[in-house]
Amino acid sequence: MSQPTRRTFLKKLGILTIGFSLPVSAAEDLPGSLKKTPAINAWLEVLADGKVRVFTGKIELGQGIRTAIAQMAAEELDLPMHHVEVVMADTERSPNETYTAGSASIENSAIAVRYAAAAAREKFIQLAAQQFQTKPERLKLKQGYVECRNQRKSFSELLEGKQITEAVKMPVALKPKGSYQLVGKSIHRPEIEKMVRAEAWYVQDIRLPGMIHARVARPPSYGSRLESIDEKAFRKQFPDLKKLVIQGSFVGITGPDEFEVTQAQQWLQEHIRWSAGKALPAGKDLVGYLKSMAGKGESVVQRGTISPNATWKARYVKPYLMHGSIGPSCAVAWYQNEKLQIWTHSQGVYPLREALHKLLSLPPERIHVQGVAGSGCYGHNGADDVAAESALLAMALPGTPVRLQWSREDEHAWEPYGSAMIFEAEARLDPEGRIQDWTLELWSDTHSTRPGGNPENLLPAQYLEKPFLPEKSLEVNGGMTRNSEPYYAIPNLQITAHRFNGPLRVSALRSLGGYGNVFAIESFMDELAEKACKDPFEFRLMHLKDERARATLLKLKELLKNEPKNPSEGIGIAFARYKNTAAYCAIAARVQVIQSSVRVLKMWAVVDAGEIINLDGIKNQTEGGLIQSASWTIREQVRFDHQQPITRDWYSYPIFRMSEIPEVEVHVLDRPEEKPLGAGEAVQGPAAAALANAYYQASNRRVRELPLLLNSYQEQIKPEK
Repeated sequence: MSQPTRRTFLKKLGILTIGFSLPVSAAEDLPGSLKKTPAINAWLEVLADGKVRVFTGKIELGQGIRTAIAQMAAEELDLPMHHVEVVMADTERSPNETYTAGSASIENSAIAVRYAAAAAREKFIQLAAQQFQTKPERLKLKQGYVECRNQRKSFSELLEGKQITEAVKMPVALKPKGSYQLVGKSIHRPEIEKMVRAEAWYVQDIRLPGMIHARVARPPSYGSRLESIDEKAFRKQFPDLKKLVIQGSFVGITGPDEFEVTQAQQWLQEHIRWSAGKALPAGKDLVGYLKSMAGKGESVVQRGTISPNATWKARYVKPYLMHGSIGPSCAVAWYQNEKLQIWTHSQGVYPLREALHKLLSLPPERIHVQGVAGSGCYGHNGADDVAAESALLAMALPGTPVRLQWSREDEHAWEPYGSAMIFEAEARLDPEGRIQDWTLELWSDTHSTRPGGNPENLLPAQYLEKPFLPEKSLEVNGGMTRNSEPYYAIPNLQITAHRFNGPLRVSALRSLGGYGNVFAIESFMDELAEKACKDPFEFRLMHLKDERARATLLKLKELLKNEPKNPSEGIGIAFARYKNTAAYCAIAARVQVIQSSVRVLKMWAVVDAGEIINLDGIKNQTEGGLIQSASWTIREQVRFDHQQPITRDWYSYPIFRMSEIPEVEVHVLDRPEEKPLGAGEAVQGPAAAALANAYYQASNRRVRELPLLLNSYQEQIKPEK
């Protein structure tokens, strides 16, 4: 799986590549990630055979970004798709785009590639005009060639072994959208076939010559410290293992046989003595406990004057959720010739490299982090942690590749979860049923402890002899307030956020605070619609000014117009615009409630993500998001005892089985005249609210505390009017 470095590749081809920076004032006008990296050759290079290699700092998480980027580059350069190779997230070859997060890959990275390719096209035309001694308007691009009458030259022939070293300068003439051949089409991801055939594709599949396997012995609870370990007894029990690495309270086991290493891990779990560690608040009222730990409220939005006479009040609760990666985290590390190479499914290879530089006291230029697709997740699961653990073990075993695979229990118990959240909402309606006042107070832990160059957010760093310990803060951050402002016209608005440091390890989970905030907002909108004696569609539409938002709801209403009303079933709706700046999304859900059974029968989604790059990709993301959010909303919740999380397998933390997956129907509104918008996380929040609202329609019981399956038959106490 190892690949040559970009520098080695260029030496072999004899290509000269020169990069430079634009003045800040000029760079500010550039779109997307070109602001930080304006050089064309940072984003693409022409190979000797005339094909093009494209670079992106983003990684493929299953969102189809590799294919979308290839489409945009191939479109601007008039190349067939198979003539474009995309290199992703590699600290020796790709630009530094920090994290693949926030549904921003299309808006930032793909747009940068589009403009770099368009600027390259202009350069090819200029070069060809000079070499053919003709005017640029007499030339045309076709399948990787510039043609003029009976003459043609490939891109590599025009460059004569060099690369385009200029920076992108605005304005750049993009290809007319009316002549698109690739962008906007449903082009399937070629790697799907590899997955279906179980071919090597994921980081979990990497096998290197002489590679050994590793596991880590885990403490019984957060904050536990190693007290004693009988290395003599361990060696007697497992004489063939390679090395037992002990650094403070970090205990790693390595050996040539993976099964024996897992047996050794289990033996150590039973025989190591640990200190007590941090007690968890099992059995306590979690809502009251978390609120008692919170800091002083910080204003998020303050507009107008709030009346003290609220029409309606409600409290909503979202539990701790885990990523639930189907493939537990994995990494391979190899320290040789004083250089460390890591293969990882981290969503931020450059921030990880910076954190490892500080953790290992190794210069960044001696750390090569290569992104490889993982059978993983959207968000911050165990990928960075397992990469750091493998790096520590590889440094202890120079010259030997080390593959560290987390177990299901490792992943479930030690990954950073999505924070629990609490929401208290109040609103006042005028006599016509319009919202005049809206108050939302929310409580949450942070929604991002990604390494970001800081080793204290890496799990093994907290257990070293001289540990790196994360700082505790009560400062409100944008992750927890994401989508906390309703996307509705409300004259008087007040949103306040409180930060707490909860008992469990937390970080970024798909949509961050957007899932909980939209669940609360759109559930409350349904309750207010009922108080105003308005249809849920009508109530939302009368508060929306954005015509694109209205169009998504009206399309959803059209889809539902002939849906029958059946006993014990209900249909609920919800709407949100992700981050209030990205994709628009309207959701409907049909659920059936019979005694203790809640079944999701069908879900509909209408999405407006601006210009469509890959229709199939947007639909896939939306379908997957509907199913994931339904699973979260109906049945998922992290539980813990006094010592540790106890949801450590698929029985104690059940996700939707195939038999529970509802029918899904997705409609995408194409707006080619608009810029493309991030859509990968647009579904999570409105899907949750649509399900909760559908449950109410089916049962006449309003559930305000998730998950629905655990709380649906505990009648929620209605707040005072």
